[in-house]
Amino acid sequence: MTTTSTSPDAAGIWRRARAPVAIVTVLLLSALLTVLIGAGAGGALDPRSAEEAGSRALARLLEAQGVRVELAGTAEEAREQLGGAATLLVTHPNRIRVEELRGLRDSAAELVLLDPAPDTLAGLTGKLATAGTGQAEIVPPGCELEAARAAGPLALGGSMYRTTGAGTDAEVCYRHGGEAGPLATVADRVGGLTALGDTAPLTNARLAEQGNAALALHLLGQRPTLVWYLPAAGDGALRSGEASIYTLIPGGWTFGAVQVGVGVLLLALWRARRLGPVVTEPLPVVVRAAETVEGRARLYRRAGSAEHAAQALRKAALERMLPSIGLSPAEVGDSRVVAEAVAARTGRTPGAVWTLLYSTTGIGEGELVRLANELDALERDCASLGR
Repeated sequence: MTTTSTSPDAAGIWRRARAPVAIVTVLLLSALLTVLIGAGAGGALDPRSAEEAGSRALARLLEAQGVRVELAGTAEEAREQLGGAATLLVTHPNRIRVEELRGLRDSAAELVLLDPAPDTLAGLTGKLATAGTGQAEIVPPGCELEAARAAGPLALGGSMYRTTGAGTDAEVCYRHGGEAGPLATVADRVGGLTALGDTAPLTNARLAEQGNAALALHLLGQRPTLVWYLPAAGDGALRSGEASIYTLIPGGWTFGAVQVGVGVLLLALWRARRLGPVVTEPLPVVVRAAETVEGRARLYRRAGSAEHAAQALRKAALERMLPSIGLSPAEVGDSRVVAEAVAARTGRTPGAVWTLLYSTTGIGEGELVRLANELDALERDCASLGR
């Protein structure tokens, strides 16, 4: 006696699974390729990024003028690259601990901070302070700073800064109707410090507008080396408790995860049971209409609902006669108007017709039979006389 195994073998499993495996593999490879291609593309104010919020155009202009641009992702890397006369640009100073910024300022010949917060600025110098925010509007430099004079009138907004105390060696440019402006600089015994409250002039999207390029090149290109400090995940100088775990995930991986999710959804839709056309099935029992009517009549009789049956007969008869008497929908709701119209069509009196169609007086089984016969006669008269 021979037996045949019904369990799927390896070849059968592979035949069924190879299409889903191929789709998932292609999606994973696409996601990996996207991440590798996009690696280093960066984001906002990244000198490697060609996106609108990136700063690759500015970095290329600085290199064309002979400035060596060094990218640093941590405070330690920035400190190592600050040897000699170098300018340090901190793109996100509010993410860095103030004591780390103090140490970096001691090593830099010039420090440029983008949109520093009040506590950040106060921890580095006592000669500048924040003064709220302002809308971007075109104003002249109004100061002697070489970068501002080279740029000319600009539309700058964002954070505003002011000097503290009289006779200090601090200066504010592009004042918005008062003593505060989006560009401020101070030179003290430690070195030069510049605060720029509007980061738009450094981005690819806005670099070519007005004198933004001149402002950026003069602020960052005065020394042979520019250390571009763009804080990255894992930087030991980051302030604790301010970064979410999601900020540590590169953007390319997020895009890859979305691609995999879409692929899984498409695979589920492909492998799911498909709905076919509607299939008509024969009824187990075919019941004639006459038997249905007779069955309902027996139910009425068993329940003793002669009045309910009478109302059903009247309603059915009236619905069949209404199309032939030509009344509007508003007139159909008035029983007197309907009775008069039916009476005029059949030659009967309105009172008799109303009693036949709308009477609510008690009725027994004998009266129910008589009512059915009278309604049939009324219907015949309404139909025959209307021809």
